[in-house]
Amino acid sequence: MTLDADRERPDDLVQSVARAFRVLEVVTRSPGLPVKAIARRSGLNLSTTYHLVRTLAYKGYVTRLKDGTYDVGEQVSQRFYEQLGSLGRGPDTREVLRHLAQSTGYSAYLGRISAGRVVVVDYAEAPGSPYLEDLERGLDVSAHATALGKALLLGISRRDRYELVLDAGMRKFTTRTASDIRSLDAQLARLRPDNVVEEHGEFRDDITCAAHLVPRRAGDDATWAVGLSIPGEAVPAQARRELGLVAGDLATV
Repeated sequence: MTLDADRERPDDLVQSVARAFRVLEVVTRSPGLPVKAIARRSGLNLSTTYHLVRTLAYKGYVTRLKDGTYDVGEQVSQRFYEQLGSLGRGPDTREVLRHLAQSTGYSAYLGRISAGRVVVVDYAEAPGSPYLEDLERGLDVSAHATALGKALLLGISRRDRYELVLDAGMRKFTTRTASDIRSLDAQLARLRPDNVVEEHGEFRDDITCAAHLVPRRAGDDATWAVGLSIPGEAVPAQARRELGLVAGDLATV
């Protein structure tokens, strides 16, 4: 894994490409911004930003909303799907997630640890779950406050776990959110990586999330987990069973 700090500036850096990626990063982190705000956050002048945004929109990497602001485009999602394939998680993964969402009635999420962050790689929506804007494809997920994040933390060493959580910070989402590493560590000590992990109202009030670590395949260095978002306080027994089955299925696709 290559860290940003280890990258050297190439002598033949193409400024226009670098600027386009800067704009795309701003839109990815903060969707729904007008061009003026994108320019300000990316440190570019307004004229340059207009040209870059129009080009990215034409290529499908950003999309213009009705109110004139910009969101991430479908081509960004497509690159994630291609990355899934290169990591051994191909198109079948999407079918497994859709099956989980259909069989339980709850939105299903696939997450992994990437570059020291918990990231939602893919999801399948279902009518039984409320919309959670922070659990969108490509967004960082708070490991300390979500079942998906906690399941993934169970798949790495305690040292790596501490480093990931402390680097990302422990934001207090609700009154139930663990706000220090010791209380989180105590929670994780009571959990097992081969069981369903649950959190009740720690990420959002009145919402429960459940997740299961995907068994690691031989030669696979990545850590994956699958999860569900459920209204209320309880995880239905069927949803718990389906999570365990799907985690096993994902280890083979």
